[in-house]
Amino acid sequence: MNSRRTGRPFAVLCLVLACAVACNKAADVAPDWFGGFKKPANFPEPVYDLNANPINQAGFELGRKLFHDPLLSRNNTISCASCHIQSSAFTHHGHDVSHGIDDKLGTRNAPPIMNLAWSKNFFWDGGVFHLDMLAIAPIENPVEMDESLMNVLAKLRQHTQYPRLFEKAFGSPEISTANFLKALSQFMLMAVSSNAKYDKVMRGEGHTAFTADEQAGYAVYQQHCAGCHAEPLFTDQSFRDNGLGPNPINDQGRYMITLNDTDSYKFKVPSLRNLKYTAPYMHDGRLLTLAAVIAHYRREVRDTPNLDPLLRNPDGSRGIVLSETEKTDLLAFLQTLNDEKFVTDPFLGVGN
Repeated sequence: MNSRRTGRPFAVLCLVLACAVACNKAADVAPDWFGGFKKPANFPEPVYDLNANPINQAGFELGRKLFHDPLLSRNNTISCASCHIQSSAFTHHGHDVSHGIDDKLGTRNAPPIMNLAWSKNFFWDGGVFHLDMLAIAPIENPVEMDESLMNVLAKLRQHTQYPRLFEKAFGSPEISTANFLKALSQFMLMAVSSNAKYDKVMRGEGHTAFTADEQAGYAVYQQHCAGCHAEPLFTDQSFRDNGLGPNPINDQGRYMITLNDTDSYKFKVPSLRNLKYTAPYMHDGRLLTLAAVIAHYRREVRDTPNLDPLLRNPDGSRGIVLSETEKTDLLAFLQTLNDEKFVTDPFLGVGN
């Protein structure tokens, strides 16, 4: 009796020790969850040169940690993820303009971190032309992170973990500007939104199909929206004046980069993907709902000097002519562009 009673705990102990050894061995081996960058079948070839910055698991994990680390700001309180929240498709949901360090207000609505491998320029005015340079602007902006890039690198070099993580990712513990920016790019490049219902229909996955209302809305989109919001990214990456008119701070958009009068009040065409998660809308967040956006294009387009020609009608009127049924159908189609997997994927989250 006693031998059986003492033998059972011993057997359990042996099992626990065996599991612990196995777990320790597993921890020494890179998990098999990282598949690298994969172009969705219904997407074009990426614009970003992946050969110049090959994405690997260590680089991605380093970039993800940096993206969520408030160490990148002056007082260590604001991270990239503070204004680019995954559950909001990496936007600052509920804020018309971004709130940065010391709760200072920015001047524009935070754009999503999404499908950036296909972007040639960045920000609402296109002021940055390469993804690897993107992070410098918010880090050094006095109302965003209000830090210098050199100070950020100095803090990372003094950190207990980052030299080892940089060595794992790039083969050297040196924390250089180039490798810091490349690591952030590796994370952002992996933020691919391509699993909405629309994508599954286009790829012929399973028996996924549009409903009658969604199919009708797709036709409305193709007739009235595709000229600017081109498939499958739902933006043509151009800069256009959509007739909003000046806002109270007279933000002139692309003009502030090019100083070309024909660019005044032009802003980058945003993607229509994930609109369920990214309100409010427009470059300054002035429109709170999709219904308000559609109302703008139907009735409120202003006659600005650089108004996009697609919003001028042959009869002299402005905007997009939609019936109530077409409006309802269009809203139904736009719902097919929401990618729930993208906003919930733990692969992109802070807890990893």
